[in-house]
Amino acid sequence: MSQFPKEAISRSRVLVVGDIMLDRYWFGEVERISPEAPVPVVRVVKREDRLGGAANVARNIVALGAHATLAGFVGEDEAATSVRQLLSEAGIQAHMITDVAHPTTLKMRVLGRQQQLLRIDFEEKPTATLLEALRDQVEKLLAGHDVLVLSDYAKGALAEVDVLIELARKKGLPILVDPKGTDYRRYRGASLVTPNRSEMQQAVGVWSSEQELTDRAQVLREQLSLDALLVTRSEQGMTLFTGQGREHVEAQAHEVFDVSGAGDTVLATLAVMRAVGIDWPTAMRWANRAGGIVVGKLGTSIVTAGELS
Repeated sequence: MSQFPKEAISRSRVLVVGDIMLDRYWFGEVERISPEAPVPVVRVVKREDRLGGAANVARNIVALGAHATLAGFVGEDEAATSVRQLLSEAGIQAHMITDVAHPTTLKMRVLGRQQQLLRIDFEEKPTATLLEALRDQVEKLLAGHDVLVLSDYAKGALAEVDVLIELARKKGLPILVDPKGTDYRRYRGASLVTPNRSEMQQAVGVWSSEQELTDRAQVLREQLSLDALLVTRSEQGMTLFTGQGREHVEAQAHEVFDVSGAGDTVLATLAVMRAVGIDWPTAMRWANRAGGIVVGKLGTSIVTAGELS
Protein backbone atom coordinates (compact mmCIF):
# COMPACT_ATOMS: atom_id res chain seq x y z
CA MET A 1 0.00 0.00 0.00
CA SER A 2 1.27 3.47 -0.88
CA GLN A 3 2.16 6.18 1.64
CA PHE A 4 -0.70 7.98 3.40
CA PRO A 5 -1.49 11.00 1.12
CA LYS A 6 -1.55 13.54 3.95
CA GLU A 7 -0.83 16.66 1.92
CA ALA A 8 -3.42 15.93 -0.80
CA ILE A 9 -6.04 15.09 1.82
CA SER A 10 -5.43 18.44 3.57
CA ARG A 11 -6.72 20.19 0.42
CA SER A 12 -9.80 17.97 -0.04
CA ARG A 13 -13.35 18.99 0.85
CA VAL A 14 -16.06 16.47 1.70
CA LEU A 15 -19.76 17.23 2.07
CA VAL A 16 -21.57 14.92 4.50
CA VAL A 17 -25.38 14.79 4.46
CA GLY A 18 -27.52 12.54 6.64
CA ASP A 19 -28.89 11.73 10.05
CA ILE A 20 -27.16 13.89 12.67
CA MET A 21 -27.14 12.36 16.14
CA LEU A 22 -25.78 12.96 19.58
CA ASP A 23 -24.33 9.92 21.36
CA ARG A 24 -24.60 10.45 25.12
CA TYR A 25 -22.76 8.16 27.51
CA TRP A 26 -23.40 7.90 31.24
CA PHE A 27 -20.65 5.86 32.89
CA GLY A 28 -21.30 4.50 36.36
CA GLU A 29 -20.59 2.00 39.06
CA VAL A 30 -22.88 -0.95 39.75
CA GLU A 31 -22.78 -2.21 43.30
CA ARG A 32 -26.33 -3.36 44.02
CA ILE A 33 -29.68 -4.45 42.58
CA SER A 34 -32.67 -2.13 42.93
CA PRO A 35 -35.20 -3.05 45.65
CA GLU A 36 -37.94 -1.78 43.28
CA ALA A 37 -37.23 -4.17 40.39
CA PRO A 38 -34.59 -6.77 39.43
CA VAL A 39 -32.35 -4.24 37.69
CA PRO A 40 -28.87 -2.91 38.52
CA VAL A 41 -28.55 0.48 40.17
CA VAL A 42 -26.01 2.61 38.33
CA ARG A 43 -24.38 5.44 40.24
CA VAL A 44 -23.30 7.82 37.47
CA VAL A 45 -19.74 9.09 37.90
CA LYS A 46 -18.97 10.43 34.41
CA ARG A 47 -20.98 11.87 31.51
CA GLU A 48 -19.78 12.29 27.96
CA ASP A 49 -21.35 13.52 24.72
CA ARG A 50 -20.01 12.48 21.31
CA LEU A 51 -21.07 13.20 17.75
CA GLY A 52 -23.00 10.34 16.18
CA GLY A 53 -24.38 9.29 12.80
CA ALA A 54 -23.51 11.66 9.95
CA ALA A 55 -21.82 13.99 12.45
CA ASN A 56 -19.42 11.21 13.44
CA VAL A 57 -18.58 10.61 9.77
CA ALA A 58 -17.70 14.31 9.46
CA ARG A 59 -15.63 14.12 12.66
CA ASN A 60 -13.66 11.20 11.23
CA ILE A 61 -13.06 13.08 7.96
CA VAL A 62 -11.58 16.04 9.86
CA ALA A 63 -9.47 13.69 12.01
CA LEU A 64 -7.95 12.30 8.80
CA GLY A 65 -6.91 15.81 7.80
CA ALA A 66 -9.59 16.79 5.27
CA HIS A 67 -12.18 19.58 5.39
CA ALA A 68 -15.73 18.46 6.24
CA THR A 69 -19.05 20.21 5.81
CA LEU A 70 -22.14 18.74 7.48
CA ALA A 71 -25.81 19.17 6.52
CA GLY A 72 -28.85 17.68 8.25
CA PHE A 73 -31.44 18.40 10.94
CA VAL A 74 -31.34 19.30 14.62
CA GLY A 75 -33.95 20.62 17.02
CA GLU A 76 -33.92 23.68 19.25
CA ASP A 77 -32.97 21.77 22.36
CA GLU A 78 -30.15 20.99 24.75
CA ALA A 79 -28.88 18.12 22.56
CA ALA A 80 -28.56 20.50 19.58
CA THR A 81 -26.50 22.89 21.70
CA SER A 82 -24.14 20.05 22.52
CA VAL A 83 -23.96 18.98 18.84
CA ARG A 84 -23.09 22.52 17.73
CA GLN A 85 -20.40 22.86 20.38
CA LEU A 86 -18.82 19.51 19.47
CA LEU A 87 -18.91 20.35 15.75
CA SER A 88 -17.23 23.69 16.43
CA GLU A 89 -14.54 22.05 18.58
CA ALA A 90 -13.88 19.47 15.84
CA GLY A 91 -13.54 22.15 13.14
CA ILE A 92 -16.51 20.93 11.10
CA GLN A 93 -18.41 23.45 8.96
CA ALA A 94 -22.02 23.04 10.07
CA HIS A 95 -24.94 23.92 7.79
CA MET A 96 -27.71 22.39 9.87
CA ILE A 97 -31.40 23.08 9.52
CA THR A 98 -33.05 23.78 12.87
CA ASP A 99 -36.69 23.07 13.65
CA VAL A 100 -38.33 23.52 17.04
CA ALA A 101 -40.80 20.70 16.30
CA HIS A 102 -38.05 18.24 15.31
CA PRO A 103 -36.04 17.07 18.35
CA THR A 104 -32.36 16.34 17.85
CA THR A 105 -31.82 12.59 17.48
CA LEU A 106 -30.27 11.44 20.75
CA LYS A 107 -28.98 8.01 21.73
CA MET A 108 -28.38 7.82 25.46
CA ARG A 109 -26.37 4.87 26.75
CA VAL A 110 -25.91 3.84 30.37
CA LEU A 111 -22.75 1.84 31.07
CA GLY A 112 -21.62 0.04 34.20
CA ARG A 113 -18.24 -1.67 34.47
CA GLN A 114 -17.62 -0.93 30.76
CA GLN A 115 -20.76 -2.87 29.82
CA GLN A 116 -23.70 -1.18 28.11
CA LEU A 117 -26.75 -1.75 30.32
CA LEU A 118 -29.37 0.37 28.57
CA ARG A 119 -29.89 2.59 25.52
CA ILE A 120 -32.67 5.18 25.24
CA ASP A 121 -33.43 6.78 21.84
CA PHE A 122 -35.15 10.10 21.16
CA GLU A 123 -36.04 10.68 17.50
CA GLU A 124 -38.68 12.01 15.08
CA LYS A 125 -39.02 11.81 11.29
CA PRO A 126 -38.56 15.16 9.47
CA THR A 127 -41.45 16.83 7.66
CA ALA A 128 -41.70 17.35 3.88
CA THR A 129 -40.88 21.04 4.43
CA LEU A 130 -37.64 20.14 6.20
CA LEU A 131 -36.67 17.72 3.44
CA GLU A 132 -37.22 20.43 0.84
CA ALA A 133 -35.04 22.83 2.83
CA LEU A 134 -32.28 20.20 3.01
CA ARG A 135 -32.44 19.63 -0.74
CA ASP A 136 -32.00 23.37 -1.37
CA GLN A 137 -29.14 23.50 1.14
CA VAL A 138 -27.30 20.60 -0.49
CA GLU A 139 -27.72 22.06 -3.97
CA LYS A 140 -25.96 25.25 -2.83
CA LEU A 141 -23.15 23.41 -1.03
CA LEU A 142 -22.20 20.84 -3.69
CA ALA A 143 -20.15 23.23 -5.83
CA GLY A 144 -17.50 23.77 -3.15
CA HIS A 145 -16.75 20.09 -2.53
CA ASP A 146 -14.91 17.12 -4.05
CA VAL A 147 -17.10 14.26 -2.74
CA LEU A 148 -20.63 13.79 -1.38
CA VAL A 149 -21.13 11.33 1.49
CA LEU A 150 -24.68 10.21 2.36
CA SER A 151 -24.91 8.71 5.86
CA ASP A 152 -28.24 6.91 6.23
CA TYR A 153 -29.27 5.83 9.72
CA ALA A 154 -32.98 5.51 8.78
CA LYS A 155 -33.96 8.54 10.88
CA GLY A 156 -35.49 10.31 7.87
CA ALA A 157 -32.92 12.89 6.73
CA LEU A 158 -32.31 10.87 3.54
CA ALA A 159 -35.95 10.12 2.75
CA GLU A 160 -35.35 11.77 -0.66
CA VAL A 161 -31.84 10.40 -1.17
CA ASP A 162 -32.48 9.79 -4.88
CA VAL A 163 -32.90 13.54 -5.41
CA LEU A 164 -29.62 14.30 -3.63
CA ILE A 165 -27.79 11.67 -5.70
CA GLU A 166 -29.11 13.22 -8.91
CA LEU A 167 -28.00 16.70 -7.84
CA ALA A 168 -24.46 15.44 -7.16
CA ARG A 169 -24.33 13.48 -10.42
CA LYS A 170 -25.11 16.67 -12.34
CA LYS A 171 -22.08 18.27 -10.65
CA GLY A 172 -19.89 15.24 -11.48
CA LEU A 173 -19.12 14.47 -7.83
CA PRO A 174 -18.36 10.97 -6.52
CA ILE A 175 -21.19 9.85 -4.19
CA LEU A 176 -20.57 7.44 -1.30
CA VAL A 177 -23.55 5.96 0.56
CA ASP A 178 -23.77 4.11 3.87
CA PRO A 179 -27.18 2.45 3.32
CA LYS A 180 -30.11 1.31 5.46
CA GLY A 181 -33.22 -0.75 4.79
CA THR A 182 -34.04 -3.28 2.08
CA ASP A 183 -34.87 -1.03 -0.89
CA TYR A 184 -31.51 -0.20 -2.44
CA ARG A 185 -33.17 1.22 -5.57
CA ARG A 186 -33.15 4.51 -3.66
CA TYR A 187 -29.35 4.60 -4.09
CA ARG A 188 -29.31 4.10 -7.86
CA GLY A 189 -26.58 6.15 -9.54
CA ALA A 190 -24.29 6.47 -6.50
CA SER A 191 -20.59 5.77 -6.98
CA LEU A 192 -20.16 3.44 -4.00
CA VAL A 193 -22.55 1.83 -1.51
CA THR A 194 -21.10 0.29 1.69
CA PRO A 195 -23.52 -2.17 3.36
CA ASN A 196 -22.34 -4.26 6.29
CA ARG A 197 -22.93 -8.00 6.30
CA SER A 198 -26.44 -7.91 7.79
CA GLU A 199 -27.50 -4.98 5.58
CA MET A 200 -26.29 -6.86 2.50
CA GLN A 201 -28.29 -9.92 3.58
CA GLN A 202 -31.39 -7.71 3.89
CA ALA A 203 -30.80 -6.43 0.36
CA VAL A 204 -29.95 -9.67 -1.50
CA GLY A 205 -30.81 -12.52 0.90
CA VAL A 206 -28.54 -14.93 2.78
CA TRP A 207 -25.75 -16.45 0.67
CA SER A 208 -24.34 -19.94 1.18
CA SER A 209 -20.97 -19.47 -0.57
CA GLU A 210 -18.53 -16.77 -1.65
CA GLN A 211 -19.49 -17.39 -5.28
CA GLU A 212 -23.15 -16.82 -4.46
CA LEU A 213 -22.29 -13.57 -2.68
CA THR A 214 -20.22 -12.45 -5.67
CA ASP A 215 -23.02 -13.25 -8.13
CA ARG A 216 -25.68 -11.43 -6.10
CA ALA A 217 -23.42 -8.45 -5.35
CA GLN A 218 -22.54 -7.96 -9.03
CA VAL A 219 -26.20 -8.18 -10.05
CA LEU A 220 -27.09 -5.55 -7.43
CA ARG A 221 -24.18 -3.32 -8.47
CA GLU A 222 -25.23 -3.42 -12.11
CA GLN A 223 -28.92 -2.88 -11.32
CA LEU A 224 -28.04 0.25 -9.34
CA SER A 225 -25.43 1.53 -11.86
CA LEU A 226 -22.77 1.70 -9.13
CA ASP A 227 -19.04 2.00 -9.76
CA ALA A 228 -18.42 -0.20 -6.74
CA LEU A 229 -20.13 -2.09 -3.92
CA LEU A 230 -18.20 -2.65 -0.69
CA VAL A 231 -19.47 -5.20 1.84
CA THR A 232 -17.96 -4.74 5.32
CA ARG A 233 -17.96 -8.12 7.07
CA SER A 234 -16.64 -7.56 10.62
CA GLU A 235 -14.16 -10.34 11.47
CA GLN A 236 -14.27 -11.56 7.85
CA GLY A 237 -12.79 -8.31 6.52
CA MET A 238 -14.14 -6.41 3.49
CA THR A 239 -15.09 -7.43 -0.03
CA LEU A 240 -15.16 -4.99 -2.94
CA PHE A 241 -17.14 -5.62 -6.14
CA THR A 242 -16.43 -3.56 -9.27
CA GLY A 243 -16.65 -3.97 -13.02
CA GLN A 244 -13.13 -5.46 -12.81
CA GLY A 245 -14.28 -8.22 -10.45
CA ARG A 246 -13.96 -9.01 -6.74
CA GLU A 247 -11.26 -7.99 -4.25
CA HIS A 248 -11.08 -9.01 -0.60
CA VAL A 249 -9.03 -7.92 2.42
CA GLU A 250 -8.87 -9.72 5.75
CA ALA A 251 -9.83 -7.90 8.96
CA GLN A 252 -6.96 -6.12 10.75
CA ALA A 253 -8.44 -5.75 14.24
CA HIS A 254 -6.22 -7.17 16.98
CA GLU A 255 -8.81 -6.76 19.73
CA VAL A 256 -12.44 -5.83 19.17
CA PHE A 257 -13.60 -3.65 22.04
CA ASP A 258 -16.56 -1.75 20.53
CA VAL A 259 -17.88 -1.78 16.94
CA SER A 260 -20.20 1.25 17.34
CA GLY A 261 -19.22 3.92 14.83
CA ALA A 262 -16.78 1.66 12.96
CA GLY A 263 -18.86 1.99 9.78
CA ASP A 264 -18.55 5.78 10.06
CA THR A 265 -14.76 5.53 10.20
CA VAL A 266 -14.67 3.22 7.18
CA LEU A 267 -16.95 5.53 5.19
CA ALA A 268 -14.92 8.62 6.12
CA THR A 269 -11.65 6.95 5.07
CA LEU A 270 -13.11 5.85 1.74
CA ALA A 271 -14.39 9.40 1.16
CA VAL A 272 -11.08 11.19 1.77
CA MET A 273 -9.22 8.66 -0.36
CA ARG A 274 -11.67 9.09 -3.20
CA ALA A 275 -11.50 12.89 -2.82
CA VAL A 276 -7.79 12.75 -3.70
CA GLY A 277 -8.31 10.38 -6.64
CA ILE A 278 -7.25 7.06 -5.09
CA ASP A 279 -8.81 3.96 -6.69
CA TRP A 280 -11.42 1.87 -4.88
CA PRO A 281 -9.22 -1.18 -4.08
CA THR A 282 -6.51 1.01 -2.47
CA ALA A 283 -9.17 3.09 -0.67
CA MET A 284 -10.64 -0.15 0.72
CA ARG A 285 -7.27 -1.17 2.14
CA TRP A 286 -6.87 2.17 3.94
CA ALA A 287 -10.47 1.92 5.21
CA ASN A 288 -9.83 -1.61 6.44
CA ARG A 289 -6.79 -0.42 8.38
CA ALA A 290 -8.78 2.45 9.92
CA GLY A 291 -11.65 0.13 10.86
CA GLY A 292 -9.22 -2.23 12.55
CA ILE A 293 -7.94 0.61 14.73
CA VAL A 294 -11.30 2.12 15.70
CA VAL A 295 -12.92 -1.11 16.97
CA GLY A 296 -10.22 -1.18 19.65
CA LYS A 297 -11.67 2.00 21.17
CA LEU A 298 -14.75 2.47 23.37
CA GLY A 299 -17.85 4.10 21.84
CA THR A 300 -18.10 6.23 18.71
CA SER A 301 -14.46 7.14 18.14
CA ILE A 302 -12.14 8.41 15.44
CA VAL A 303 -8.91 7.41 13.72
CA THR A 304 -6.36 10.14 13.08
CA ALA A 305 -4.02 10.68 10.15
CA GLY A 306 -1.14 9.98 12.54
CA GLU A 307 -2.52 6.54 13.43
CA LEU A 308 -2.83 5.62 9.74
CA SER A 309 0.47 7.08 8.56
